[in-house]
Amino acid sequence: MTWRGIVQTSLAMLAVCSLQLFGSAEATAGEKPLSWDEAVKAAKGQTVNWYMWGGSPAVNEFVNGYLASELKARYDISLRQVPVKDIAEVVSKLVIEKQAGKTTDGSVDLMWINGENFRTCKKNDLLYGPFAAALPNQQYVDWQNPTVSNDFGTPVDGMESPWGSAQFVMIYDTARTPEPPKSMAALLDWIKQHPGRFAYPALPDFTGSVFLRHVFYNYSESKEMWQADYSKEQLEETAGKAYDVLKDIRPALWQGGSTYPDSPVRMNTLFADGEIDFSFSYHQGEASRNILDGIFPDTVRTYVFDEGTIANTHFVAIPFNAKDKAAAMVVANFLISPEAQLKKATPAVWGDFPGIATSKLPQEWQKKFADLPRGAATLTDAELQSHQLPEPPSDILVYLEKGWDEHVLKGR
Repeated sequence: MTWRGIVQTSLAMLAVCSLQLFGSAEATAGEKPLSWDEAVKAAKGQTVNWYMWGGSPAVNEFVNGYLASELKARYDISLRQVPVKDIAEVVSKLVIEKQAGKTTDGSVDLMWINGENFRTCKKNDLLYGPFAAALPNQQYVDWQNPTVSNDFGTPVDGMESPWGSAQFVMIYDTARTPEPPKSMAALLDWIKQHPGRFAYPALPDFTGSVFLRHVFYNYSESKEMWQADYSKEQLEETAGKAYDVLKDIRPALWQGGSTYPDSPVRMNTLFADGEIDFSFSYHQGEASRNILDGIFPDTVRTYVFDEGTIANTHFVAIPFNAKDKAAAMVVANFLISPEAQLKKATPAVWGDFPGIATSKLPQEWQKKFADLPRGAATLTDAELQSHQLPEPPSDILVYLEKGWDEHVLKGR
């Protein structure tokens, strides 16, 4: 983690501790969520400042092009993307604002949020809602799906609205590696047998973190045990095995493990340049998109491990002190409309997988989704869905990331 990241994390932790010590009596409590009709009426002319990860040109173009245009035309809402590298920075800002009693006219209207950041927000009453049930397009969401009803083990409870889904896939070039290792255990062996040909992004990068979680799962008695009660001893023992193997393979990594790629983009570049033999992504259509963009050769394909790979849903949430809550609700609703979901799923646009259950759509819309081009490197829905693993709870994620920094990066 950079010094800037350490400072930001420290500020957030201090602010959270202050909230826990002194409470939030100054905040407006029990604000009744708007009805849909109230939201649509009040949203006209409002501006939604959407704070979100800004590292993907395809995502940025989808938001600033299609979404912004449609929302303006349909609802007279101005959508303004505010790119951030890490949404934790925004959560830190909200924590501090709540501590200071700033309960209205906040600058953040909508957030793309997941995992431990949602857990922090929910725990400290930093979100507006529950609002999701008021959105008409929630009829297309499968709330029985565990990855939708729970965000890294934290019940959603209507405080977020889904807008996409993701699953970890390995990326390889059939011309270079025609028989890739099909399990995490086999991949770890492959890395040791092929020095310098594998890399993973340094944590806290999310893609590097999900690689760590797969290693952690490899040493778990079962993947599901972490969704129930587990002991501190079980967590320490399993995490310790993961750290040990990552320390063991470090000399066999790219550059002898002396450095790590700083992002998935850098890892993809190393893969495309032939410096490493694998990349991986928490976006199952990314390889196909990179083939379309000329970044990867057309011999690139993806696969999932025999034991499965981690899948989750990504969400949007509205801060407790958002200035334009009504318009934020309308944006959240449009994000899960059949029109927006189909556009987002188009490989040439983004290729992100739906956050809705397409089986709940009218037949004509189901056909439109079924007719979408898949992309040469993208696995079928059947292959992906039959190999899905749940995310561990966010407290495990935080524990693993801290442990990687201490035991693997710093070698203690």
